Amino acid sequence: MLSELKKIRIEDYDYPLPDERIARFPLEQRDHSKLLCLRGATLEEHLFCELPDLLPQDTLLVFNDTKVIHARLFFRKETGAVIEVFCLEPHNMPVAQAFEQREHGTWTCFIGNNKKWKGGSLTLEFSLQGTACTMRATRREAVGNAWVVDFEWTGGASFAEVIEAAGVIPLPPYLHREAQESDATRYQTVYAHHDGSVAAPTAGLHFTPEVIDRLRQRGIQTEYITLHVGAGTFKPVSTPTIGEHEMHVEPVHVTADNLRHLVAHAGRPLVAVGTTTVRTLESLYWFGVQLQHNPGLDHMHVCQWDPYELDDSFSASASGGSASRSSEVAFNNILRWMERRGIDRLDGATQLMIAPGYSYRVVDGLVTNFHQPKSTLLLLVSALIGDRWRQCYRYALDHGFRFLSYGDSCLFIP
Repeated sequence: MLSELKKIRIEDYDYPLPDERIARFPLEQRDHSKLLCLRGATLEEHLFCELPDLLPQDTLLVFNDTKVIHARLFFRKETGAVIEVFCLEPHNMPVAQAFEQREHGTWTCFIGNNKKWKGGSLTLEFSLQGTACTMRATRREAVGNAWVVDFEWTGGASFAEVIEAAGVIPLPPYLHREAQESDATRYQTVYAHHDGSVAAPTAGLHFTPEVIDRLRQRGIQTEYITLHVGAGTFKPVSTPTIGEHEMHVEPVHVTADNLRHLVAHAGRPLVAVGTTTVRTLESLYWFGVQLQHNPGLDHMHVCQWDPYELDDSFSASASGGSASRSSEVAFNNILRWMERRGIDRLDGATQLMIAPGYSYRVVDGLVTNFHQPKSTLLLLVSALIGDRWRQCYRYALDHGFRFLSYGDSCLFIP
């Protein structure tokens, strides 16, 4: 199976996307975006605010509550040259701990205009709650196409507070514009909580407090887990086949209470909000499979091809042959592992690739935006609804839907 999957040609997941169909700015009202709904064989057009009425009864809707950080820092040299330092992820430190650091911290960063940075430190002046502060950046060794950068700053604030004040929110490169003040709010979900992403989980941008209240009134349960979205989410598949493409690694954070809720809901519909939530949930399943084979693992890291190589037949047999309940076994494995370690929060990482041929173990439906041609996100959608993605995207192009991060949305329940 894996050998055949690796032969999938990325050109088979291409479609014509005119530049004018890419939404450069968000709509004035988040929940008034269009919603293309595919349920079974039925394709319908709705407004996003109608979502609560379109979900199956007793659905669990799972969100990614990551928060986009102001990752772009612009340092100006005495010569006038501007050096952009784009914070990707903490260097050798958990994300939450890195944001709590005061006075100094170390991050892996992209550096724009790097050739102009001959050496020494760069300085950035900024204001924090009316106080003039200074940040200094010192470049260290290269890590692939990024660099390790040491930061020092005055004012005694946390790194989270510093970049909120000194940095600029990063927008996807395909928007071809600089961030505006409004993007600090609109390129962020209303439920964003944990700092750490350099790109928004954009399916969640359509939700408003009113929609979330309506979900609760309809009896739709909700759960919030965390995957911090990395810059690799925009990395195109540049190889002819997906077997040659290396997936990026992203950090995952869930609590024991998250897992208990997932176990309690097993056997009933689960809909993920966004591809990042899909990858988190399915990755948790495969970590539970890893623990079945090796209970002594000391950390969670789900590799790109694990689902296509690991044997999870024990799950189906242990749950009475029901594929819909096999996740119960995997999640309980994680809960027991956490109990043995005396922890109630799991900090892991995933490199999972979901592509056509993948069989979903946890997710039954997906709320998502329209994705770029030839992207791993489009592969993930195709794994859920098959070739019907072509019908959906063709309909959207023919009926004025807006595409990509600030664009319209889809509900897929195959």
